[in-house]
Amino acid sequence: MKFLVRDRLLGIGDDYWIEDEHGRKAFLVDGKAMRLRDTFELKDAQGRVLIDIHKKMLALRDTMVIERDGEPLATIRRKRLSLLRNHYRVALADGTELDVSGKILDREFVVEYDGELLAHISRRWLRVRETYGVEVVRDDADPALLIAVAVCVIHLAERERDSD
Repeated sequence: MKFLVRDRLLGIGDDYWIEDEHGRKAFLVDGKAMRLRDTFELKDAQGRVLIDIHKKMLALRDTMVIERDGEPLATIRRKRLSLLRNHYRVALADGTELDVSGKILDREFVVEYDGELLAHISRRWLRVRETYGVEVVRDDADPALLIAVAVCVIHLAERERDSD
């Protein structure tokens, strides 16, 4: 499954659609402005909230939390000792971890579980510069969760870049 994200619209308070590979609206990222913390909702095409995303308020380093139906689903933070490449850890509520690595700000990275590729995020397939693709490579993977992970990681990387 491939999804298309129009990158230039990404930002707090901005809403943007994520389309499937056939150009149909699949998900809406609803950025919530005027909040004390960075907050997003990932909605389906009918407007139902699938995932809530927010920045954790009290944390030693920037952390994003993903929730589904009010229950924690995942926590995302940058790995401490990753000097050469951007590297993020996604701790799932069931105790498993996903690994996100690559050139986050260039939109060239992967999401893996135990060394197995789950999703590939890339601009390479696309001709429009402000657009990137999310390719979910496993049929049993949760596309909404993987898209939420991509949104969080990019948001965290951009915040880190802007604070430098």
